[in-house]
Amino acid sequence: MKLIRDPKKLQQILQKERARGKSVGFIPTMGALHEGHLSLVRASSRENDVTVVSIFVNPTQFGLNEDFSKYPRVLRTDIKMLRTLKADYLFCPSVSAMYPEGYATFVDVSPRLANVLCGKFRPGHFRGVATVVVKLLNITGPCRLYLGAKDFQQVTVISQLVRDLNMKTQVRVMPTVREKDGLAMSSRNRFLSPGERDRALTISRVLFACKKNLLREKMGFVASRRRALSELKRSVERVQYFEIVDPRTLAPVKKYQEKMAVLTACFVGKTRLIDNVIIRNSDK
Repeated sequence: MKLIRDPKKLQQILQKERARGKSVGFIPTMGALHEGHLSLVRASSRENDVTVVSIFVNPTQFGLNEDFSKYPRVLRTDIKMLRTLKADYLFCPSVSAMYPEGYATFVDVSPRLANVLCGKFRPGHFRGVATVVVKLLNITGPCRLYLGAKDFQQVTVISQLVRDLNMKTQVRVMPTVREKDGLAMSSRNRFLSPGERDRALTISRVLFACKKNLLREKMGFVASRRRALSELKRSVERVQYFEIVDPRTLAPVKKYQEKMAVLTACFVGKTRLIDNVIIRNSDK
């Protein structure tokens, strides 16, 4: 695996790889890798000739009083993990390489996608996400982009971005990877104390219970959401949101439709965790 820090150098290398007829798969991350990330690397290795992983903690997607400075940075450990999977290239640019002096271009996202759910509480977050993703896709030029379903709103924004900007990259959304007890894997889980981690299990339990109730039509949407909020509030410090939405538009749904997403963001202690489940007609 080759570690590259210069965007232009990586761009040139991958242009040559594609010129030789090789397919490129790309996994963007902010590091502190876990099995969820590694599952994306494995998927890319199966489906492409060349696999590229980026590790870049993107400052433009963090707001005031968020955890940019505290976000876990464990590059040596990440490199060891990626080498065992035989990723081909690891891209680790500096902030100045991605946003040099005088940088002035950002990608805006429609408020209907960017100002709801997580975006309601993190102004400018998806502007930063969209901007860095466009830059990374321009640098790597991948055939396929691999994203984890846990960050559902981010997946929705990026999928729309790729469609809207006529990018040739195929977006591959892979299932959320969970611990054996159901907790969605996250780089932020390392911030949880043992007691907080136990309480965090309520999040996935409530999501799957809500899905079960809706599929069996035991409960209406209002009652299902009310029960879920009540259960979450008994275990977590704060529920930012718990919503049942259309997975493509992120608009709230109030009656059963072919596909829906149930999403939540909660604080357990001081750690913000997100999770979701998808409901499909075929699940019945």
